[in-house]
Amino acid sequence: MANHSEYSKVSVLVVGAGPAGLATAIQLKVLKPDLDICVIDKALDLGNHNLSGAVLEKEPLSTLLDTAKPGWRETDEAKLVLANVIDKDDVMFLLGSGMAFGIFPMLKMARSVGLGFGQMIHHGDYSVSISRLTKWLGGIAKGMGVEVLMGFAADHVVFSEEVSSVKFQVSSDDPALQTSNFKLQTGCAYGVKLVDQGLNKEGHKEPNYVEGETIHAKFVVLAEGCDGLVTERFVEKAGLKRHSHQLFSLGVKELIKVTPEQYSKFTKGRVVHAMGYPIWTPVRGPGMFGGGIVYAGEQDHLAVGMIVGLDWKHHDFNTQDALVRFKEHQFVKPFIEGGTVVEAGAKMIPEGGWHAVPRDPQTSSIGKGNVMILGDSAGFVNMLKIKGLHNAIDSGIQAAKAIAASLDNPNAAAQRYTANVEGSNIAKEMKMARNFRQTVAKFGPLQGMPLSVLGGMLPAFRVEKDYEMMTGAPYRLRPNMSFDKDTFTAVAATAHREEQPSHLLLVDPAVCTEKCLPVFVAPCITFCPAGVYEAIHGQPKPANPSNCLHCKTCQRKCPFDNIRWTAPEGGGGPRYKRM
Repeated sequence: MANHSEYSKVSVLVVGAGPAGLATAIQLKVLKPDLDICVIDKALDLGNHNLSGAVLEKEPLSTLLDTAKPGWRETDEAKLVLANVIDKDDVMFLLGSGMAFGIFPMLKMARSVGLGFGQMIHHGDYSVSISRLTKWLGGIAKGMGVEVLMGFAADHVVFSEEVSSVKFQVSSDDPALQTSNFKLQTGCAYGVKLVDQGLNKEGHKEPNYVEGETIHAKFVVLAEGCDGLVTERFVEKAGLKRHSHQLFSLGVKELIKVTPEQYSKFTKGRVVHAMGYPIWTPVRGPGMFGGGIVYAGEQDHLAVGMIVGLDWKHHDFNTQDALVRFKEHQFVKPFIEGGTVVEAGAKMIPEGGWHAVPRDPQTSSIGKGNVMILGDSAGFVNMLKIKGLHNAIDSGIQAAKAIAASLDNPNAAAQRYTANVEGSNIAKEMKMARNFRQTVAKFGPLQGMPLSVLGGMLPAFRVEKDYEMMTGAPYRLRPNMSFDKDTFTAVAATAHREEQPSHLLLVDPAVCTEKCLPVFVAPCITFCPAGVYEAIHGQPKPANPSNCLHCKTCQRKCPFDNIRWTAPEGGGGPRYKRM
């Protein structure tokens, strides 16, 4: 981790160097070039913790960069990141291991009559590597004077306990940015505490111990991605509420090097989204929400993935097993057979929609006071479109505008940001999709998918939390061989300092042995994509925390809500390059 002593006080602190956080920094530098902005991230390098399909709508990115970097379309970086424009968009339904039929004509019809499913069309969008997109945006931000500090793991937002005055000194010709005092209301944030460094496995200080510093800031932007640790701690501490609890899915993805002939047969500008087998078979079951993807990547590479809602019921289900079955399907297999997996990873996706966005009960702001919540941390994923990357970038733009308008009154930033979001395309499309995922969760895919066409006419259903859905029922389509998690983790290049305390905590180890093992056979051992959990002498535990991919599935799917994910030392985790 870099020396952070010189960055202990900044005007704007962004937690998370993903598309949302970097968009905030870039847009804010356009609006206020002299403003001091610091972006911190727990990953070792830009893009290392960013994984998505990913399909990107071009409008928010164009809005961001047209003023920030004129001529950006002609740069080598843009040509690399945005090389694949989608010109062939397939949506398939898979029946069994051999049959497939396209439903794209149905989507075109739905769009023509204004039904929500019509949003699932991706023609003209970009198929991108979010790791490369993030690295590119990070370079632009740095070039504009933003401090982007990697390997900085944040622990929690620090609050003022009483009304106080804080002085910030900024060298600037702009009077609004010069040395100033501002009042912090009771309970508002004045910074972020970093994770301690240099503890041994027992939590004792080693010679190189460094206490995590508090970075003071007038504005705090939370853009950590899905189920962010700092964000969720802030939501609890600040008393934010969700109308409906968040729902999640787990996505596992492999980048496969194929032959030039296979790549040519698939075609460069093509994306495939598939429903049905192996996670939803209408007659015999299973009946899980989600599906498979195949996207064209860089030359002779295809991205293949499986996304499954965490509300699955089968105690022995592993998303990677479903990925194996998907890759073996006769529609998919010809494109990837004999290929080499060169990179892989896993990530959760927030699917709860508009009703699951955390808000301040008093003001309805998405955040509170001088703290704003963006992108996947807020839950801005449109499940009808099966994407949220464009909303993440747009939310960064809206946050930057709110900060620029609140320099003399930071405590108004969250409300201004929320007003901006409400007036943007984010709110428009999120409201249209607001009941989609809850409807499917309530009625299952067979009934829920057709019912979701009614969209906003349906009430906001109460559904169980993902972990409450676990049963002792087996998954009947498990492959004959166990998935090779060691190889999967190796190509994700994940690493942590071995001697630090485990960042995965069991609330009560006795629950694992006395309740979970007898009923569910410790499903964390099965569903963790990195093989972190094992039963040692009959005690399920996070035996291999250094394998962790930071997907956080364990704390959202443990059937007894008995696992807590905390932040390891900065620089640990996966090291994605092309995810």
